[in-house]
Amino acid sequence: MVTIVDINANTPLRPRHPEKVNRPDSVSPAKPAWIRVKAPTTRGYADTRNIVRENGLVTVCEEAGCPNIGECWDKKHATFMIMGDTCTRACAFCNVKTGMPAALDAGEPEHVAEATFKLGLTHVVVTSVDRDDLADGGAAHIAATIRAIRAKCPTTTIEVLTPDFLRKDGALEQVVAAKPDVFNHNLETVPSRYLSVRPGARYFHSIRLLQRIKEIDPTIFTKSGIMVGLGEQRHEVLQVMDDLRSAEVDFLTIGQYLQPTRKHHAVMNYVTPEEFSNYETVAYTKGFLMVSASPLTRSSHHAGDDFAKLKAARDALAR
Repeated sequence: MVTIVDINANTPLRPRHPEKVNRPDSVSPAKPAWIRVKAPTTRGYADTRNIVRENGLVTVCEEAGCPNIGECWDKKHATFMIMGDTCTRACAFCNVKTGMPAALDAGEPEHVAEATFKLGLTHVVVTSVDRDDLADGGAAHIAATIRAIRAKCPTTTIEVLTPDFLRKDGALEQVVAAKPDVFNHNLETVPSRYLSVRPGARYFHSIRLLQRIKEIDPTIFTKSGIMVGLGEQRHEVLQVMDDLRSAEVDFLTIGQYLQPTRKHHAVMNYVTPEEFSNYETVAYTKGFLMVSASPLTRSSHHAGDDFAKLKAARDALAR
């Protein structure tokens, strides 16, 4: 189980999740046999870690405790998390630490571009913490990172996974103008679970954000994902699919929620591989160009391969 305390020289016992420290423990059921991953011990994993460290970067792979980190880093795939390691929100499912973030690092876009180059990435995923403290929610910084990668690695395709820019007028437009190849914004869960799982966000605002991307630039692929196992009902998942298709979202991901610590939201149930397969089948019938649904599916897992399939699917429709 991941610790809820960060230890360093300046703050020996800083709570990683200060808003969760006094919560009662939430006990989840034992993980089933189909949720098992190998420990990250390969040379490729070590090389990726070294490049990340050398450039002073943060990855969501580490901060969120992603179960796929060993597999992805072995292949030199990493999802860069920009604008710091501290989020202004406190979602009940998330392991990224919360608090007041530091000032933005103006050199970060170039550092991300350099790491992308050194890793030889043909497809890069850039995400971020929520920065409600910034007037534009960090949109200009995200756009600058896209432009820096384009300049350093012109053949690399770029996927961004952004916050919702709630009450940040003009922020979305800045990111879209930088023309990422894929614009991802996750709904995370069904509407009925927002108050307990994602209280700082608004479901229909997120749907509208995804819809607005297509209105501004129809050539950009849009993507969104949810976790299951948070107490949702099957019919609610199907309704989310319909809502996303109404916003013309191209790519849907569905993965199993895994509890980072006992202070986080409990796992209410483990969805079987067969149920995930059924969700995938239904999603394709609803018109998504690409669907990834499995216990260990995460937003950026196999993102490069999935982008190639996504592009091929759209090209096939255009013929």
